[in-house]
Amino acid sequence: MQVIADGIAVEKKLPKDNDSTSTTSITYDIPLLSYADSVYATSMAEYSEPKPWLSYYDFGEDSVPAYLDTTYRERIERMNTRSPFSFRYNESVRKMIYFYGQRRPRMISRALTKKELYFPLFEELLDKYQLPQELKYLAIVESALNPKAKSRVGAMGLWQFMPATGRMYGLRSNSRIDDRMNPYKATEAACQHFVDLYQIYQDWNLVLAAYNAGPGNVNKAIRRSGGATDFWTIQQYLPRETRAYVPAFIAVNYFMNYPEAHNIEPKQGIQISYFETDTVYIRNEISFKQLSNWLDLDMATIKLLNPQYRRDYIPAASSKSRILTLPIDKIGLFILNEKLIISGIRKEKFAQIEQANHQHN
Repeated sequence: MQVIADGIAVEKKLPKDNDSTSTTSITYDIPLLSYADSVYATSMAEYSEPKPWLSYYDFGEDSVPAYLDTTYRERIERMNTRSPFSFRYNESVRKMIYFYGQRRPRMISRALTKKELYFPLFEELLDKYQLPQELKYLAIVESALNPKAKSRVGAMGLWQFMPATGRMYGLRSNSRIDDRMNPYKATEAACQHFVDLYQIYQDWNLVLAAYNAGPGNVNKAIRRSGGATDFWTIQQYLPRETRAYVPAFIAVNYFMNYPEAHNIEPKQGIQISYFETDTVYIRNEISFKQLSNWLDLDMATIKLLNPQYRRDYIPAASSKSRILTLPIDKIGLFILNEKLIISGIRKEKFAQIEQANHQHN
């Protein structure tokens, strides 16, 4: 670890997190951190070897930089001046910066990789609902930008909706489709939820606390504090996980603003931009295998772009059409071959039939 202050670095040895798919995790007193560990472990398979290391600060590849409190405080105060949130540096935030920076830098690295796919969507909908853009980083706290993330209590998706809360905002789920894993629908629902919570509390840190613990727990904490409406004042009266939730949000905001300062860069994986995708509407059942075969598109990309479909196929629609998301350069190919894809015939078999017909004629 490099402890850096005023341009002077002192080298210390600290174990860096292991890129293993093992589900073994460090035991923490705070449930939120244990959950972050499990999300990290289950998302490892999406990524291949890291790209060649290019450090803005000329750090070595294995370097894990850390800074003195004065540096963290100054940076977070700078963030605070630009934000409607009450960002501050204290012991709770320091612990979260240590967790993400020293224990899980690759979680931030993978978020940097996947943000090109999800952040433009988040920014578009946050702007539509006139919400703070910083809220896009909450999806990293919630799911590490994994649309298939599932918590130990059954919350699902990028924004970790429980079934009942999801239904309140129009997110339906069954054995074949789960709208909580649909990036667009879930993000719109999250924005609507943020709007509703802000109308209650008029304070963004309390909105975060209520998003995590529910308004009932926040209201109880406000009463127990004697009517205070500041997160840092009522923090001690909130559930343990929620006490860590706002500090985790601040820490993630910090790392997404200062990744290079901590030797954190995007890793190589399935990298596709939101602006490189488009959607088509379909009514017939289509399997991902058929799509992969006809479009020369790997299954991993199809699954990444269509996480709401649980069983690797899009079921037939009886009323509303289903949405299929594809790389924009595959849309025309899909439209051209849609009937053949739906028919179930493989491209190779169709080519043989076409060749035989041609020879016969």
